[in-house]
This record gives sequence, C-alpha cells and structure tokens, in this order.
Amino acid sequence: MYLCSMILRHLIINNFKNIQAADITFSPNINGLIGNNGMGKSNLLDAVYYLSFCRSFNGLSDRQLMKNGETFMMLHAEYFRAGADEDIQFGYTAGKKKSLKRKGKEYQRLSQHIGMFPLVLVAPQDIVLITGTSEERRMFIDRIISQSDKVYLDSLIRYGQLLEQRNRLLRDHQTNIALYEAIEIQMEMAANYIADARRKFVEEFSPLFNDYYAAITDSCETVSLQYTTTVSHENKPLTVQFEECRRRDEAVCHTTVGVHRDDIDMQLNGMPVKRIASQGQCKTYVISMRLAQYDFLRKATSLTPLLLLDDIFDKLDSTRVERIIDLVGGEKFGQIFITDTNRSHLDTIMRQIDGDYRLWTVENGKFEQIT
Repeated sequence: MYLCSMILRHLIINNFKNIQAADITFSPNINGLIGNNGMGKSNLLDAVYYLSFCRSFNGLSDRQLMKNGETFMMLHAEYFRAGADEDIQFGYTAGKKKSLKRKGKEYQRLSQHIGMFPLVLVAPQDIVLITGTSEERRMFIDRIISQSDKVYLDSLIRYGQLLEQRNRLLRDHQTNIALYEAIEIQMEMAANYIADARRKFVEEFSPLFNDYYAAITDSCETVSLQYTTTVSHENKPLTVQFEECRRRDEAVCHTTVGVHRDDIDMQLNGMPVKRIASQGQCKTYVISMRLAQYDFLRKATSLTPLLLLDDIFDKLDSTRVERIIDLVGGEKFGQIFITDTNRSHLDTIMRQIDGDYRLWTVENGKFEQIT
C-alpha cells in the first residue's frame, strides 16, 4: 500500500481559548509541549483537532472556545499533504456563522471536510470509552469510519435527522401510522448501511487493538471488543422492530430500537473491563484503541494521520510508559504532538528518534521554543 505523508507545517492562532496569539512552525517529526496544567498545552492540540473535525474535542460550542472578552477567533494552518501544499482557515465572529476555507474556497457543508486531514487524539478524557455511556463508544466508531467513508457519514446524518422526525411524532402523540412508516422505511435503509459498516470495522479493528495491547503489556492480559446491535441479518427487519415497539415508544416518547442504541462490549481477561480493570489497565486499554485507530486510518485513507498525545503517561507504571515510548518513537508514526508536565518523558522520546524535533514551554497561553 502506498502512503502519502501529511504534515502540519505552520499554525497561527488568535483568541482560541486562553491563546490570544500564537505563530508556530512545527517539526515534521515530533513536537513537544511542556508546562503545568491549565497553561494552554491541550488548547493548542484542540486547535489542531478543530481544523480536522470542525469541532472541539471537549464538545464546547464555538462561542465557548473564544477567549473571554473577545469578539472573534481565527485559526490558519499550512499543511503538506499528499505531495502538495494546503492551507485551512477557520474564522468565527460572535453572532455570525463560522467559516472554514480550504485553499481559499469555503465549504458549502462542513461534513465535506471530515476525513481530508485525518487525525488521532489520545487524551485523558478517553477513559469515558470505558466508564461512559454507549453513546461515547458509538461516537468513537463513527468518527473513525466517517474519516474514510463519505457514504457512512451521509447515512449517519440522514439517520439522525429521521430519528428526530420520528421522535417528534412520538412527542406529539401522532397516531397516523402512514407517517411513521414513511420515516421508518428510510431509517431502515440508513441503519442497514451503518450497522454493516460498524460490524466490518470492529472485525478489522480488533486484531490491531489486540496487538497494541499485547505490545504494551507483554501479552500478560487478553482483551476483546464485540459489536452489539439489533440491526442484523439474524434479527427481524428494523421496520418490524419499530412496529412492535411503537406502543412502548409512544409511552416513553422516544425511539427505543435502532442503531442509535448500538454498543461495544469491552472485555479484559473475559470480564467487563469497566468492572475489573485498574486505572492503569483502563488507560492502557484506551491508548491501545487509539493507536489501533491510527493504523486503521492510515490504511483506510492512504495518509499518515497526525498523532496528538495529550498527557498520556499519567497513571501508568514505568514499564508500560517505556513500551509506549518505544511504539510512538518508531517509524510507523508520522508527525506527533506530545504534551506533558514531565520533560523526562519527552527527552526519552527525543533520544530515540533520528531526525528533527522541537520543544516549547507553555505558560498562560504563550509558547516559547526551547533551543
């Protein structure tokens, strides 16, 4: 498989979170950000994340992302992607619609941008993949598949719109069966594609995940992922399930069956990871999932995604830290951004690489390069 490189060369930030102004040129290899908590290290990663997904990884609104007291924010990035120079510009002014431009041309739909600049973020909040609701785990799958499958993203958007229409009928206590059926037939078509894509994804993803977990733990523990859904060839068609559940749905005023209820069963040594895993095991679990995500996207998009590692070494023993450093310092990964409060981790990684790297100290949203 032929891979094209993708590198974020240069980033200008204005009024994004606590970063009033920043103008940074990055290394094509590893970029380290050192500083205490709350200084702005993660905010820079969030700006990079926003340029790939048109949203913050914390789920904040555009208004909430704007620095306090300001009326506009702007991100401008220069990439080298698939052998050509690219630039992305994002702008937002309070009370107006945000703008995202690629090569000076504004997108008509932001969904057209998803997947063009693949990225994987490993962050402390990833623990919600284990401790959180099924929605968190569905979002994990959806964001990965959507970066390489536009039909999947369109099906997901369409299904969400239809689901809201059906729920509105339920809330309004609508009794016209024909209205329900018109929506449900379309929901089934979208749901079948979504469920098939998710099933295929988990089948391809699981071996990658298992390999990373084994590499970090030296194969002393076993893990597994299993996709669970009511939308399958073995179950009744979704339109039949809708019909059978309609009276219950009318009582609770929302749709109780469909791909919006899917989940991933996550196990460690044959038991639910949520129930038996330690903090270190949970962190190893989700880091392995993210590194597997990197491999999956690299193959699916034929691009080397950006890898963002946000304070990933906390709550891990020294052995697992060393193995993760060995993994990310290898040739498989492209451009990497790492934040840490402990410079020793970054120094260890830098000693392992053969090539350019850059370090910055971060304090109160200001970045100073360490020469």
